[in-house]
Amino acid sequence: MNDGGPAVTVDVIAEPADGTVVLVRRRNPPPGWALPGGFVEAGESAAAAARRELLEETSLEVEGLELFHVYSDPRRDPRGPTLAVVFRGRARGVPTGGDDAREARAFPLDAPPGPLAFDHALILEDYRRYRATGQRPPADR
Repeated sequence: MNDGGPAVTVDVIAEPADGTVVLVRRRNPPPGWALPGGFVEAGESAAAAARRELLEETSLEVEGLELFHVYSDPRRDPRGPTLAVVFRGRARGVPTGGDDAREARAFPLDAPPGPLAFDHALILEDYRRYRATGQRPPADR
C-alpha cells in the first residue's frame, strides 16, 4: 500500500466460452476465492496489469478485454484502501493456479464458491445484473 492515497489494483472477470467465470483460491491473506487480479506496477497501464495478473494467476489469456467498472469503497480491502479497475473478457485456455493463486477454476456465475475475498461477491452480483439487464453498477461502488 502507499501513503499517498489508495493503491491501484485490477481484477478480471474472465469468462470461458461456456459462460462460467474464472476464480482463484488465494495463497496469501486475506483468504478465500477471488477474481484474478493484483496491483498495477509502476509504468504499467491498468489493461496491461489485468492481462499480466490473469496470465500469472491462471495461465489464461484474455480476448476482448474491456472495462466493466471501478470499485473504490475504502473498506473493500482489509489491507488498506484500494481503487480496483475491473475488466471483463473472454478467457482462452484451461485455468491453472499459479503465482499467488493456489488454484484456478471456472464456476457458474450464479454459483461461485465461498467465501469470496474483498468485495468480489458484490462485483459478481453487479456483473450478473449487468449480464441480465445491461445495467451498469452505480458510480458510488
